[in-house]
Amino acid sequence: MKGLFAVAIGLTTLLIGNRDGLAGQRQDTVSPTDLSRRSAAGAAADKFVTVNGLRIHYVDWGNPTALGAEAPRAKAARPLILIHGLDRVSRTFDHLAPHFTSRYHVIAMDMRGHGDSGWDPAARYLVEDHVGDVEGLVAQLGLKNITIWGNSTGGRVAQVFAGKHPDLVSAVISEDVGPERPRQIADNYSRRVAQEEAGWATEEELLAQLRKSNAGVSDAVLVPYVRYGTKRRADGRLVWKRDPQLVKGFVATDLWRYVREIKAPILYVIGGRSTIVPLETQEELKKTLPKVRIVTMPGLGHFPSDEKPQEFLAIVDEFLKTTP
Repeated sequence: MKGLFAVAIGLTTLLIGNRDGLAGQRQDTVSPTDLSRRSAAGAAADKFVTVNGLRIHYVDWGNPTALGAEAPRAKAARPLILIHGLDRVSRTFDHLAPHFTSRYHVIAMDMRGHGDSGWDPAARYLVEDHVGDVEGLVAQLGLKNITIWGNSTGGRVAQVFAGKHPDLVSAVISEDVGPERPRQIADNYSRRVAQEEAGWATEEELLAQLRKSNAGVSDAVLVPYVRYGTKRRADGRLVWKRDPQLVKGFVATDLWRYVREIKAPILYVIGGRSTIVPLETQEELKKTLPKVRIVTMPGLGHFPSDEKPQEFLAIVDEFLKTTP
């Protein structure tokens, strides 16, 4: 029970950075200016599509291997769609996306109710609702042969999309989530949203709290989220860019009916400290999916790619070498 609660708290605490400058920075601190320069160098562009009545924001990292006069007939790189977890935003992949831009057309979405995407007035935030937005984006951009990677709730979205559209998906990466979300995790999230309603006075206050809770996570991860994932409320308090009604979609979930239909190779990367994907679920996945690979990263929590990004990327690269 304690493990599940810790993971639920970690859904938010493995985040956040700063817009206007940071006080009390650690030695590994990355300034917002430096991060802006890196983003510019990576040619990341903010774009929008309207799907299911909502304006959906995504970050397009471009496709350098298919552009330019030196390769006018080069084929477009395969799309790699990145889908964040609950309370996160597309920019929480900023420390990972550049690793893939020479091989893939990298697209990172803000899910509905998050970041700069629209809020659903009817509070439709089930996993299947998020999948519908991915379907809309894929259709509008004409994507196929997709590699789709999600962490936390984004990983559930990736699994469902792959199960519904085996003809469009060539590979799946699910970071520390399987087909099930226990009731207790859902209840813990509702309590945390209520606790955070007051917000924070400054970016420094929030960042200090997050650094203390996530000693193993560098500012390369924490800083972009506060810059892109928070906003000032009318009273001046700093709050998440999230619809408070997300709690209505974060409910106990069973997605096995979709997961059983996945045909593409799929990689599950599990945090060794996390209890989200128990051993019995891992065994069932091995029985169900003929092209599954499950890797546990010892000692890590719910977001292994935050804590040990280079090791995580090595696992992903090895997996992708084996995909069509």
